[in-house]
Amino acid sequence: MKSLLYVITALAVFGLAFWAYRENYATQQVLKETRGLQRQIGAAQIRLNVLRAEWAYLNRPDRLLELAELNFASLGLLPLRPDQFGRVDEVTYPLQPELTITEGVEVSGLNARSQSEQSQ
Repeated sequence: MKSLLYVITALAVFGLAFWAYRENYATQQVLKETRGLQRQIGAAQIRLNVLRAEWAYLNRPDRLLELAELNFASLGLLPLRPDQFGRVDEVTYPLQPELTITEGVEVSGLNARSQSEQSQ
């Protein structure tokens, strides 16, 4: 009986060792993939910063004005003037419907009218 217990224990130890060995390599693979993804994210952030800088450089007002003047015949673009914009007070907003109270308001279990009568 003892030898059977020793064999089962040894098999369990070998099984657990094999499982730990596989989990170790799986963990190492996941860590390697994570480092690769972090490198890709860093490279993408650098590219994004470069693209934002290029966008800001290409959208300079003096450059856009120059391009508008050069391509006036084909595009018909005119420079912006302050009088082309509206004022805030010229904007119309939709009217909110008025709320009407049709019934009395209860205050601590009593109707507001009966409470005022009790206080007199």
